[in-house]
Amino acid sequence: MKIDRIRIDKARFDMVDFAKHPTGFSLVYEPGSRKPTSAYAIRVYTDEGVTGGYVGGNAIAAAQVRMFGDYLIGKNPLQRELIYNDVKRQLRKFDKMGMGFVDIALWDLAGHAHDASIRTLLGGWKTRLPAYASTAAGDRNGGLDSPEAYADFAVACKDLGYRAYKLHVWDEYEVAEVVRTIRKVREAVGPEMDLMLDPGCKLETFAHAVQVGRACDEADFLWLEDPYKDTGISIFGHKRLRELIRTPLLQTEHVRGLEQHVDFVVGGGTDFVRADAEYDGGITGALKIAHATEGFGLDVELHTPGPAQRQLMASLRNTNYYEMSFVHPKSSEIGRSQLVYADDYRDGLTAVDSEGCVPVPEGNGLGVTYDWDLIEANTVETMEFS
Repeated sequence: MKIDRIRIDKARFDMVDFAKHPTGFSLVYEPGSRKPTSAYAIRVYTDEGVTGGYVGGNAIAAAQVRMFGDYLIGKNPLQRELIYNDVKRQLRKFDKMGMGFVDIALWDLAGHAHDASIRTLLGGWKTRLPAYASTAAGDRNGGLDSPEAYADFAVACKDLGYRAYKLHVWDEYEVAEVVRTIRKVREAVGPEMDLMLDPGCKLETFAHAVQVGRACDEADFLWLEDPYKDTGISIFGHKRLRELIRTPLLQTEHVRGLEQHVDFVVGGGTDFVRADAEYDGGITGALKIAHATEGFGLDVELHTPGPAQRQLMASLRNTNYYEMSFVHPKSSEIGRSQLVYADDYRDGLTAVDSEGCVPVPEGNGLGVTYDWDLIEANTVETMEFS
């Protein structure tokens, strides 16, 4: 079997009621607004008629595929390990985001070639995954606009079945308000719900990270993630923070690749390890990180929702929660995520069952059916290799 054509479509959709924060880069609730957003869709075709596809990625990933797309033509698509290592070298001067975009499509293709789900190919066994509600950033527009609003939403998520809740706070913040929010949320949900905080690298100083971290200690948070404006990459800074607070840290969302993740653990910069099937070299790369993390006796937590994440998480022992990201009390679904599927797959606030779990798709490959007609109808740019 050989790859004989690759097609990448850039489709344009609108995200309703969310906009970029004027002083930062976070998406925040803004009723009545419409923000254009793009979905990148890749399809890999073979000379035997077997295809694989994936919808996700971003402009950087798509641009990087231009650097190695021609190399893939004529290659055996089932030799993912060879392709991973060759492309890794080709992108050695860059962040390697393009690797994951292609690798996930190759895993989907492998599932169709072998008449099996990716979970089955990986030796996975889980059919349901416990999820945590991961909020959108704080706003001042009647959504997540106060400590009380975060607390009320946490209770609503708990009532939906979620076992855990993660806060993303305001771009413009006061430490005292963040501390009050931490306390209010814990008081509202009681001791049994796991709570986490992810400032998204917004806290201005190391001192603010210590202050917020100590509030997390008092409220018995499960982890603190990417707290301050080192942008989540300083091994030394987070090692020092770990020595000053009790709450475990979750880092490595913003470092790319296996070796960098291992260096972060060995350097003492994190307790939990973050991996992403898109960011870290696809399912192939994220699996390497998960197994390396297991070798250290630690847990890996996968970033963001999606069918690739579900297939991968179903195959890992050392992981805890599926991230149902960007949930908000005024919006029940995640942006464009429902539009690209032609089946009943979905992510979003109400996509969990009464026990706070999501199912793992059972079909071949990623286990989902994309609505390629709708994607093509919304396509504004196409790139092909043959």
